[in-house]
Amino acid sequence: MIISASRRTDIPAFYAPWFIHRIRAGFCTVPNPFNPAQVSHVSLLPADVDVIVFWTRNPRPLFPYLDELDQRGYYYYFQYTLLDYPRPLETSTPRLPAALHTFRQLSHRLGPQRLIWRYDPILLTPRTPVQFHLDRYRQIAQALEGCTRRSVISLHDLYPKTKKRLAALKDHGLEILDPQALPADQLAELLTGLAAIAHQHGLEIFSCAETLDLAPYGIQPGKCIDDDYIHRTFGLQVSSQKDPSQRQACGCVVSRDIGMYDTCLFGCSYCYATTSFTRARRRYTHHNPLSPSLVGWHE
Repeated sequence: MIISASRRTDIPAFYAPWFIHRIRAGFCTVPNPFNPAQVSHVSLLPADVDVIVFWTRNPRPLFPYLDELDQRGYYYYFQYTLLDYPRPLETSTPRLPAALHTFRQLSHRLGPQRLIWRYDPILLTPRTPVQFHLDRYRQIAQALEGCTRRSVISLHDLYPKTKKRLAALKDHGLEILDPQALPADQLAELLTGLAAIAHQHGLEIFSCAETLDLAPYGIQPGKCIDDDYIHRTFGLQVSSQKDPSQRQACGCVVSRDIGMYDTCLFGCSYCYATTSFTRARRRYTHHNPLSPSLVGWHE
């Protein structure tokens, strides 16, 4: 079983103590996000967990527990998002210099093969045009050279739950443009440019859940939870079955997500996992790190 921790929230950044308590207890409980009365009991015993995949903007709060995870025999890797958007798009994420420093520290601790740099989603706005992304991607790729071997990108999808939030940013010069409506030459400039930069800095580059075929630009479709990657990195054979709970374009294999929606505090306007920043802050205030579940108390 692969544990996803988590697509729904940033467990390393905000819930590291809860996570290690659940590791020590050997299980956690996860309410169904669409039917909270339906609660799953998820084993976290080393014998039942093949790999843990951490998704994060700031893994530093998890650092004190990495030795314990190793001693208990867990395999794990990080999907680490590093962007540098204007503050109205990301109100509370770590500033780029601090994030780069943390990434390099974690790479030194684990090795570059266990960190994947996510540059996604790519939002095109009057303040973040094609050249903005090429410049930022180059800056970050150069700073991370030798610290990771894989980069993941995706073009922004406009989710219904984020439309109103993003529309409010128009006054900040951040009106979101549809990437699929971009002139063909500009789209090619962006994507071939990203691929070229990645290769210059020793990175494989893959797309994430992308409906557009980016292969002609040098970007292959990827799997964030990837059976081939897990085999190469850890020597483990895991199921290659596509996760039916993910979008059709998502190539990820089956995993169990232990997070909950509306619990992340980073305040990213484009985030599909947080419909209400107010609800997220309230849930965090009432979070109990000793509870079997991330929010509430579900036995």
